[in-house]
Amino acid sequence: MVISLSQSYLCRMFDNTDRTELSAMGEFGLINHLAQHFSPSNPNTVMGIGDDCAVIDKGDHFALVTTEILQEGINFDLSFHPLKHLGYKAISMVISDIYAMNGLAEQVLVGIGLSNRFSLEAVEELYAGMQLACEHFGVDLVGGDTSTSRGGLLISLTAVGRVDKQKICYRKGAKESDLLVVTGDLGGAYMGLQILEREKKVFLEVPTMQPDIAQYDYIVGRQLRADARKDIIDQFNIMGIIPTSMIDVSDGVASELFHLAKASGVGFHVYEEKLPIDTQTVDTALAFDLNPSIVALNGGEDFELLFTLSQKDYESIKNMPDFTVIGHVTEQSGKNLLISKSGNQFDIKAQGWPDSQKD
Repeated sequence: MVISLSQSYLCRMFDNTDRTELSAMGEFGLINHLAQHFSPSNPNTVMGIGDDCAVIDKGDHFALVTTEILQEGINFDLSFHPLKHLGYKAISMVISDIYAMNGLAEQVLVGIGLSNRFSLEAVEELYAGMQLACEHFGVDLVGGDTSTSRGGLLISLTAVGRVDKQKICYRKGAKESDLLVVTGDLGGAYMGLQILEREKKVFLEVPTMQPDIAQYDYIVGRQLRADARKDIIDQFNIMGIIPTSMIDVSDGVASELFHLAKASGVGFHVYEEKLPIDTQTVDTALAFDLNPSIVALNGGEDFELLFTLSQKDYESIKNMPDFTVIGHVTEQSGKNLLISKSGNQFDIKAQGWPDSQKD
């Protein structure tokens, strides 16, 4: 009887009668499909599914909660990703979502699934990297879980933070004529991955060959050791700036633009000549016969912050080296255009994070 009731309830929630392949939906399509069946029932749930973090009303402030899952062979390759670097990057990745809400991360919980090929020393190396990140960002590792894994290493992270109610930033909120701003530079992490995968391929073919990555130190570092932009949140507080909308660049600027556009009901014009790209990223992209601008727009895991800003705040950021105005907000909902260096307009397509680890 219990099984029958349970099945009846599930049929009311999910009424699909045919098999649907997940590959046809994509990650965000799946999230949107599931999210429509869940709505908050607790009065202190301010934001559920649909932004970088869940937002919970704690009275005098908002609590921010977010999660990440990293899986060996999908999100990282241990043949070239040192465990200490991976531990640091994992913490940085999950707390980046907190900063994308203009908040400060305070605690993390880490769950790991380990196959029997990992030793105690390997686990210590992973957690040593996590410890370095926690110390750097002022975050406490307060718990987690461990489990056996049949498929290599799995890392599950939850981050908890806080933000003043009047300072919170969502993906929604961008307004026509707002400036579109990005921190740091773009595409470096993706090109760093290309170098590492190339050198891995060479090593597998000729094991006596040593990796040649010294000249690519910057972009390889961008891939192996991500740094969340807590410093930007600190600068916002010092300057008294509150972005009108914000997101972190984990899947590529183009993909993140569509999130901002959908949530805010706006469009964007992005100027190719304004895209901040490091010279090492440019040179490497050209050597791989790739367009640096396409790499900057679609390469993921830079973990910079992409945000919109009222024009009245431009004077505060115009001389700040970490901020680059790359475009502006338009009223054309969902219409995101790239203005090329020659003045032509092209629809921006969100290709996401095109790495071979996700094939």
